[in-house]
Amino acid sequence: MRFLPDLREPKVAIVGFGWVGCCLGVALADRGLYVTGIDSDPGLVAELRAGRCRIAEPGLAEALERLRDSSRLTFDTGYDAIEDADVIVIAVGTPIAPDRSLVTAQLEAVCEALAPRLRRGQLVVLKSTVAPGTTQGLVRPLLEAGGLVQGEDFGLVFCPERLSEGNALSELVELTVIVGGCDPDSTQSATAFWKRVLGVPVWEYASPEVAEIVKLADNWWIDHNIAMANDLARLCDAFEVDVLEVISGANSLPKGNSHVNILLPSVGVGGYCLTKDPWMTWSAARGRGVRLDTIETVRAVNDAMPAYTHETISAELTRAGWDPGRAKVAILGAAFKNNTGDLRSTPVKHVVDGLLAAGTTVSIFDPLADPDELFSTMGVEGSATLEEAVDGAHCLAVLAGHEPFQQLDFAALRERVPSPCLVFDGRAYYSRETIAELRRLGFGYRGIGR
Repeated sequence: MRFLPDLREPKVAIVGFGWVGCCLGVALADRGLYVTGIDSDPGLVAELRAGRCRIAEPGLAEALERLRDSSRLTFDTGYDAIEDADVIVIAVGTPIAPDRSLVTAQLEAVCEALAPRLRRGQLVVLKSTVAPGTTQGLVRPLLEAGGLVQGEDFGLVFCPERLSEGNALSELVELTVIVGGCDPDSTQSATAFWKRVLGVPVWEYASPEVAEIVKLADNWWIDHNIAMANDLARLCDAFEVDVLEVISGANSLPKGNSHVNILLPSVGVGGYCLTKDPWMTWSAARGRGVRLDTIETVRAVNDAMPAYTHETISAELTRAGWDPGRAKVAILGAAFKNNTGDLRSTPVKHVVDGLLAAGTTVSIFDPLADPDELFSTMGVEGSATLEEAVDGAHCLAVLAGHEPFQQLDFAALRERVPSPCLVFDGRAYYSRETIAELRRLGFGYRGIGR
């Protein structure tokens, strides 16, 4: 192999130490590699050096603490560590513009900083999600501006990040890694690296464009599938049947090499990836004269779910005899996903806005979310305790099904709320037994499609 001839202990520099970079860097250092995390945010770097972790990923803070006094994991705001690194991973943010095209400002700045510092034999790995053609059409010429030639002096591959929040550290050592190199030597070197340091399967592709589209296709499929589940839930609401029973039955059908696999409906789609990557795909296709109608439809369906949620809650309150303009709704869980505190693009924000616009009093309790971020996102001060949030509420709306909300003592909560009180299930997916118990205690129950 032209790049990384000695794989016994390659040194790694990771540029961009947000969620992706931090999870990868900590995992590699925990497995014995020397890793330098580079980030332009001096506050973040100071926190990491002190062993503090602002990212609420299970196991990440504990791993950082284990590595706190180790030379295996260091941090910097500058690029001095690049020269000593064998592998350079780029993991900076790639947002989209108002026209839904990829914003490459951060990526360009990093490449321009790397170009004069590259040395022969290094392998550059792009993990940031990008539009097809970005690795070869943008990153490669920017890196070559430093004087070295890609494929002769340094390697370049695209290896998409495909982790899910809440499971990142375990998935890093389980999921297949996708490698799309700009040349065969780059591809082979990257494959050897991932197999050596993570021990995971690797799928090789002859171009980075294939790997770039693989990542976009993954998130396109997830978004598309959730939209079908959400539309299916609305259909089930209309016919008063349980969408979870329908999904369970439908998913028993063998199809292709697997089974039908309808995902679960919810209050909406949020987070950093699913709300932007399909639009990035749509924009890239439009640039080549291709219109992706499914993405437009899917995004419209999923973006409409918060309104469907707050309108359903208001309708159920009215049916129970409560005026939504004088009622209180306790929101339990504000994050975009179960068992994470991530509030980025959370659909719960739009549910809260809709309830407030109707005159409803709203309290919020999310034990996983940062209190300051919760207030700045929602415009509502978070409650310090579950009991504080629930007191006097006419509706308990579980909009993120965190583990603590799966074990709620509804008998005790019953003493804190007026009668009748609605339990609205936006993402907890309570069992039929739990629903029967709720009704025995005098609660009303309503879910998305249930």
